[in-house]
Amino acid sequence: MKPSDSRQTPKTPTRRALLQSALGAGALLVHPFAALAAAPLGFDQWRDGFRARALAKGVSDTTYTRVMGRLEPDMTVFKSMQKQPEFNEQLWQYVNRRASDWRITAGKAALRKNEALFDRIEQDFGVERGTLLALWGVESAFGDPLVQQNHMRPVFPSLAALAWNEPRRRAYWETELINALRIVDKGWGTPDEMRGSWAGAMGHTQWMPEVWLNVGIDYDRDGRVSPFGRPDDALGSSAKFLLSRGKYPRGEHWGYEVRADGVASSGSGRTFAAWSAMGVTRADGKPFPRPGTSAKLWVPVAGGPAFLLGQGFYAVRSYNPSMNYALAICHLGDRILGAPPFLQPFPGSERILTLAEVQEVQIRLTRAGFDTGGTDGRVGNDTMKAVKDYQAKMGLLPADGYGGLKVLARLRQGG
Repeated sequence: MKPSDSRQTPKTPTRRALLQSALGAGALLVHPFAALAAAPLGFDQWRDGFRARALAKGVSDTTYTRVMGRLEPDMTVFKSMQKQPEFNEQLWQYVNRRASDWRITAGKAALRKNEALFDRIEQDFGVERGTLLALWGVESAFGDPLVQQNHMRPVFPSLAALAWNEPRRRAYWETELINALRIVDKGWGTPDEMRGSWAGAMGHTQWMPEVWLNVGIDYDRDGRVSPFGRPDDALGSSAKFLLSRGKYPRGEHWGYEVRADGVASSGSGRTFAAWSAMGVTRADGKPFPRPGTSAKLWVPVAGGPAFLLGQGFYAVRSYNPSMNYALAICHLGDRILGAPPFLQPFPGSERILTLAEVQEVQIRLTRAGFDTGGTDGRVGNDTMKAVKDYQAKMGLLPADGYGGLKVLARLRQGG
């Protein structure tokens, strides 16, 4: 590849020229503190210098030229990084939105279609099918191609922009860019098909390149590892991740909703038998199937449901380091397999809207001039933003973006 001639200075600065010379005004607004440091390399100069580092990590010169030779950085990643939507959800809202009626229904259909695959995964890894179904549903709507088409972008321009010009975690982004290049080198993916989030997560269960490269397995035996296409590699590899990195206990349920009157949350583990001796019982009245297994008590909200959490819960938390995320995944998995909602409701909570009710909210908001991004019963950021804007306009406080029963009632009033 012939490098760009940065010695020529155009009379009218173009986006390309700004990238070659420095950050440009827009990028300085993204990183205002960058002006205090030494001026960074232009992208072309950085890219040419980064070649040696990539080759030292095993990337072939041919692959580097193929992927990076004419690449321009996707500078919109910095806006995405700084302007992640903030909706200040309460825990019950967070769980309701992820354990939605649409996901429960779609999850049952996904299980019917892939039951043999889940049988095999449970045999090989001991990871419950409900957990993997929930991860799949939350991360990519069970591999819906519309998610890939409408919400994903090529990852190399994003990772290159971050590796070049994100100073806080530059080493991390550089490593992930090299990992992505090595994936192309192995023939596991092409630059065109490697589409994902602004941060580079890809496929059915949203792998970062490092996970793809180091944890991924060829579970469908087609000669390559891929998080796209058939879900076998993605789900089998995610089970391996939970087992190897999250220490998932084979064949053990994640935990149970319990009655724990007068017993406080505890970071110390006790056996289920010991908790029973303290008066902690399952909310459904059934016995604990493994009384000798250790668990921790968690009461996330005073007056709400309490849980005894086993290692399976914390394995899910290793996938995304959030207690709320892990609870939503575990609860959704149970619901897909036929379990009821929590028996003890969260204070001030509402029941989950049915699929038809969510669609009604979306249709009424759309008619009122608020763009929900569709009326399919799925609640994403577009719907939440539309709800939040509607709440703010109508004086419905807090304007938290949660389209529940109260919002639906107001919409039905014609307000």
